[in-house]
Amino acid sequence: MTGPMVALAGAAETPKSDPAPAPAGVTRGSSREAEMAAAARRRRRLILILPWLVFASLLLVWEAAVYIFDVPQFALPAPSAIVISLGKWWTPIAANALQTLETTLLGFAIANVAGVALGVLIGSSFLAYHGLYPLLIAFNSIPKVAVVPILVIWFGLGAVPAVITSFLISFFPIAVNVAAGIATVEPELRDVLRALGARPLTIVRKIGLPRSMPFYFASLKVAITSSFLGSILAETVAGEMGIGHLMIVASSRFEVPLMFAGLIVIAALSVTMYTLATLIERRTIAWATRAQAGFAGQG
Repeated sequence: MTGPMVALAGAAETPKSDPAPAPAGVTRGSSREAEMAAAARRRRRLILILPWLVFASLLLVWEAAVYIFDVPQFALPAPSAIVISLGKWWTPIAANALQTLETTLLGFAIANVAGVALGVLIGSSFLAYHGLYPLLIAFNSIPKVAVVPILVIWFGLGAVPAVITSFLISFFPIAVNVAAGIATVEPELRDVLRALGARPLTIVRKIGLPRSMPFYFASLKVAITSSFLGSILAETVAGEMGIGHLMIVASSRFEVPLMFAGLIVIAALSVTMYTLATLIERRTIAWATRAQAGFAGQG
């Protein structure tokens, strides 16, 4: 048999090879990606419902403990009694909660403006840091409950002491964290920018303020919850309206479920404001929190 005929016979006898496994590999990769996406969706749903599950479990344990151990209502009311009290006194609770929210937001807004301004000054100036920071620490160490009677003497009863107390409590963490964020700008970077002709104000505006944003939002979430504490504290001492005043009136009448209802309302307001601050943080400085999001996705 000649050479060409042998070659043709060998080609005819050679079995056809299987198709390339590339499409199968692509299919397996796509399936793996779909499984990971489904797992991520399940994880996000679990993260959303997990706090509610824990809260509901806590309420069930609380209700059962009160029923099993026969705890008197004036000592620890059951959650069902608190819910009944919320429905019964809803109108005065809503009016007083609105008053507390207004005073808290006003004091918190003033604290934001003053805290950011002082934080920028302290963080960007060596002399201001060493001159004002010790005074700031000393002022913050004063118990705010001791300041409220002085505010009553100066401004009388009403909402003004509550606004000022809310401001005093939420002012310190904002100022300190903004100052710390601006102070973290590396000296080498400052020197390079100065050599390139940048002015100190430009360095603070272009580098210092963006660097301090994660610090600022961290202090914001702490300050918004603490500012409610300041308002409630002032309202219990010198308030004519507000949740703090309502709780003092309820305690004088031994309306313990109403007192717990006031606590729940304040907790709900604090969580709501904290959530709003978190949402603003995610939309404003997502570049600083993407690592945390990736870590949460791997958990």
